[in-house]
Amino acid sequence: MKTKKVWIFLAAAVAVVALATMFGGGEKDARESGSLYATAKEGPLVINIEEYGEIIPSEQIVIKNEVQGRSQIISLVPEGTLAKKGDLLVQLDVSAKIDERDSQEIVLQNAESNLEVAREALEIQKNQSESDVELAEQNYIFAKEDLDKYEQGEYPTKLIEQKGQLALKEQQVKQAKDKYEWSKKLFEENFISETELEGDELSWKSSQLSLETAQRELELLETYTHRRELAKYRSDVKQYGMAFERAKKKAASAIAQAESNLRAKESEYKKQKQRLEKIVDQIEKAEIRAPRDGQVVFANTRGGREPLQEGQEVWERQELIRLPTADTFSARISIHEASLKNVATGMPVRVRCDAIPNRVFVGVITKIAPMPDGERRWMNPDLKEYPSEILITGDSAGLKNGMGCKAEIIIDQYESAIYIPVQCVVRIAGKTYVWKKTATGDEKTEVEVGLDNNRFIRILSGVSAGDEVMLSPPLSESATTAEEETVKTPESGEAEDGEPPQTEQPAG
Repeated sequence: MKTKKVWIFLAAAVAVVALATMFGGGEKDARESGSLYATAKEGPLVINIEEYGEIIPSEQIVIKNEVQGRSQIISLVPEGTLAKKGDLLVQLDVSAKIDERDSQEIVLQNAESNLEVAREALEIQKNQSESDVELAEQNYIFAKEDLDKYEQGEYPTKLIEQKGQLALKEQQVKQAKDKYEWSKKLFEENFISETELEGDELSWKSSQLSLETAQRELELLETYTHRRELAKYRSDVKQYGMAFERAKKKAASAIAQAESNLRAKESEYKKQKQRLEKIVDQIEKAEIRAPRDGQVVFANTRGGREPLQEGQEVWERQELIRLPTADTFSARISIHEASLKNVATGMPVRVRCDAIPNRVFVGVITKIAPMPDGERRWMNPDLKEYPSEILITGDSAGLKNGMGCKAEIIIDQYESAIYIPVQCVVRIAGKTYVWKKTATGDEKTEVEVGLDNNRFIRILSGVSAGDEVMLSPPLSESATTAEEETVKTPESGEAEDGEPPQTEQPAG
C-alpha cells in the first residue's frame, strides 16, 4: 500500500513539473521560493470525457444458443468466414440430450402403461360403486326398523317400569310418614329418645326426596328422554336415507373421477410424447446454421471470458455469432458512474482508432444503459460502469468490427474561458480556493469554478488571465483543516475525505 502511495506521489510530481513547463512563467520565483506556479490562460476550452471501447456493427443478427443447459462446442466455423444461408456454423455436443431422449422413450412407454391401468381402474370403480350403494341402502332399511322397535317396544316398556317405581316410592313415603307420626307420640310419653325421633323424621324426608326423584325421572322420560330418543331414531332414518343418496352420488362421482384419471393419463401420455419431441428438437438445434448470408463475427466476450473456440462450454441463450446486416458501425464504450451525470444521449462524440491513424470519426451517443455492467461489477464490486453505444454518423470507411477505439465525449465548449490546471484548486469548508502570487507573497484567494476536463478547470471569478497561481497548494493549512481537499474531476473519483468534488455540472 505504501509503495502504491509513493508511485502516486511521484506521478503527481511529474505532472506538476510538466504543467509548470507548459504554462511557463514563475521559474525565477520558483528557484527563489521553492514553489511552482502556473499562469492563468484565456482562450478556447473543451470540457470532455474520454473512454475506450470497440467498434461494432450498428445492425446485425445475433445467433444464440437455443440448447437448454450447458453444452460444449464440437466444431466452429472460423471467424470472418463468408457464410451462405443454411451453412453449418456451430455444432454442439448433445450426447447428454441423446441419452435423455433414450430415457424419455422409456418414460413414454411407462405413461402408455399407466394409461392402460387407468382404463382398468375405471372398470373396477364401477363395480365398487355398485357395492357401496347396496350397503348404504341396507343401512337405511335397518334404521327404519330400529325406529319401529323403539316406538312399539322399548319406550312403552320403560314407561311402565318408571310408573311402577313411582308407585313404590309413594307407598314408601306413606309408611315413613306413619312411622314418624307414631314416633312423635312415643317421644311425648318418653318411650323413645329424641335421636330416634329425628331418625324417623329423616327417613320420612328421605323417602319424600326419593318420591320426588322418581316423579322427576318419569317426567324426564315422558318429556325429554322419549322425545330425544325418538328424534335420534328418526334422525338415523333420515341420515341413513341421506347416506344412501350420498352413496349413489359418490358412486357416480367416483366413476367420474376414474374417468377423469383416465383422461389425465391420456394427457400425461401426450405430454411425455411432446417432451420426447422437444428433446429431439433440441438435438436438431445443436446444429446452428446461418439464417442468411453474411460474414461470421464471434459474439463479443466481454468480462474477461475467452473467445469462442472448439471445446468451449456455452450456456442457453448465450450469444455465439453475429451476422452484420448493414455497413454502418457504432462504438461500444463503458461510462464510469462518476461521469454519468455529465453525459446524455445526443451528445457529440469524436472517435479515434489506433488502427486508422490520423482519422477522426464523428458520432452521437444513442444509448446509455440504465444499469451498470453486471459482469464487471461482479469482478470488481467497486467498479460501476454503464454500457453505452455511439452511432458513427459520418464516413465510416475503413472501420471493421472489433477495432479498439477511443471516444471523446464533448460535454461543453467555450470559445473564450479562463482556466488553470485542476490541481491548483482546493476546497476548504465547502469553498474553493487558489494560492495566487502577489507582490507580498502567496495569497489565499477564493474562486468560483466551472467544469473541468481532468486537466484544466474553468475559473468563473477570483482569477484573471495572466495571474500566477501555485501548482502545489501548501500542505500546512490542509494539515490543520480536515475539510481541505484538491478539487477532483469525475474521472479521478472522490477526494481523500470522501466528499464528492464540487464542480459545475451541465444542464441535463
